[in-house]
Amino acid sequence: MVSECYCTSLRRATRRVAALYDAALEPVGVNIAQFALLRAVARSEPVDLTELGRRTELDRSTIGRNVRVLERMGLMTLGRGEDLREASVSITQRGRQVLEEGAPLWACVQRTLEDRIGDGAARDLRSVLNHL
Repeated sequence: MVSECYCTSLRRATRRVAALYDAALEPVGVNIAQFALLRAVARSEPVDLTELGRRTELDRSTIGRNVRVLERMGLMTLGRGEDLREASVSITQRGRQVLEEGAPLWACVQRTLEDRIGDGAARDLRSVLNHL
């Protein structure tokens, strides 16, 4: 092959970037995937699992598993939605505390990455990634 695989390069970069966020969020007890899910729920709670999956672009079973982990951690609650066949998700007070304490940690990683690659490259990267 003449060029490096885009998928392999993106996966490698994603692992390194996720490790930065995970290390930064460690003091609040969540990883970047859990923090992102908390943020997604906070934007529109209560939200049903199907809608949450649509918004996060994750399948319903993955969302269900991830929410149950956060529920066991005391960060989310599952209840009945308007449609009794659907579960509804909300954030607990402890979950709000994790979001509040984690926000500056997350922002620090954002700034670190922007400093490493420069503001222009950061904007370009967001644009390219949003087009995929």
